[in-house]
Amino acid sequence: MKALNKIFAALTLGGALAVSGLTYAQDAAEAPAEPQVDPRAEAAANLEQLLQFVKQGQATDAKENKAREARFAQAKADQARLLKEAEAERERQERLSTQLENKFEDNELLIAAKQKQLKEKLGALTELFGHLTAAAGDLSSNIEVSLVSSQYANREGFLKDLIAKMSGSDKLPRIEEIERVWYELLREITETGNVVKFTAEVATPSGERAPRDVIRIGAFNIIDANGNYLAYNNGNLSELPRQPAGSYTSWASDLANASSGMYQFGIDPTGPTGGSFLAAIIDSPTLEERWHQGGYVGYAITAVGVFALLLAVYRLIALSLISSKVSAQLKSSAANTNNPLGRVLKIHEDNPTMDPETLELKMAEGVMRETPKLESGLTLLKIIAAVAPLMGLLGTVTGMIITFQAITIFGAGDPKAMAGGISSALVTTVLGLLVAIPTVLLHTLVNGRAQRVIHLLNEQATGIIAEHSETSHK
Repeated sequence: MKALNKIFAALTLGGALAVSGLTYAQDAAEAPAEPQVDPRAEAAANLEQLLQFVKQGQATDAKENKAREARFAQAKADQARLLKEAEAERERQERLSTQLENKFEDNELLIAAKQKQLKEKLGALTELFGHLTAAAGDLSSNIEVSLVSSQYANREGFLKDLIAKMSGSDKLPRIEEIERVWYELLREITETGNVVKFTAEVATPSGERAPRDVIRIGAFNIIDANGNYLAYNNGNLSELPRQPAGSYTSWASDLANASSGMYQFGIDPTGPTGGSFLAAIIDSPTLEERWHQGGYVGYAITAVGVFALLLAVYRLIALSLISSKVSAQLKSSAANTNNPLGRVLKIHEDNPTMDPETLELKMAEGVMRETPKLESGLTLLKIIAAVAPLMGLLGTVTGMIITFQAITIFGAGDPKAMAGGISSALVTTVLGLLVAIPTVLLHTLVNGRAQRVIHLLNEQATGIIAEHSETSHK
């Protein structure tokens, strides 16, 4: 009996699950909770009771389905209502857009008509304002870089605002603004011819700023009380890190410390447009910088030239001393061995009874022995005079190679990139010629001194041989 009850309970549970399976599948999406076993199915005692439970479940499902259908119908009605509202709003916006487009077109026509009316009323003033705008633009550009602005700052701001105002078609310049343009133009012209002293903030090359007394020479140059040239960039005065060489700074110092009178001063005529001439003078290399531009070849040429100069000076001094001793020997009857002529005459004194032919050979030997000492260094000077231009040519070739390499890397559009190689080429050529030309002259001078002494030795030796030959034949 217990086993029969268990089988009946299982069938009851299976039937309940089978009946409610479809309902559970439909509700699974709405309520993902786990299925619950109907406790009545477990509690059913027989088939009639189970059938009753199934009927009750069908009634419950039907009620829930009706409620669900009602919700779906309500949602559908809501969506239909919202759709109608959206369509109505779209139609309203379209009507508004059409109205705005029509208004925009009307405004454009009205603006065009007003502009035409304004143009007709302006008449000749349009051309006048065009010239005024162009003049104000040119004046603003000049004032922005003018040295006069270091004394009268922020002048270009008014002109820029006026140009922006006149560039529009809805505003016209006032009489006061037009008069101020004329005033600024006249003030710029007037200040160009004045030398004015005033106090302004000046930046040092290290970046420190401090007030100084500065002197503006028209619109060309501006200096401080110490005679240093100043630069004006972006509304600020700054001391040039490198001052022009020569007498320019001393002239500037004299002018800065003067109270009246006329003084000499180096004016840069390109000052109003940026001071390019002064910059070119400042950037010009000094003699030492030009020498360094020659590079290693230039150093070698210089070393050779210095050696040639020292050698030539040494030989000139030595030959001068020898010439003085030879001159003293000519005035003396006794041979002195401290000079070439004395050593040649000593040969005759040591051999008074020698036959003329042998004496001639000994005297010639003596002269030949003295000749290399007198011509010492002449060959080296000649070689240096010939080699120095070749070394300069070597520097020229290496400099041109550097130039071509710069052209290969940076192109031919940047002259500064090629300047190093060209400077090296030209400087070495100049150094080679500067060494060669004086060396040739010094070689000629030294060789002349040596040849005079050698000629005197030959002359005295020939005379002694002739005299000895006459004595031996008597």
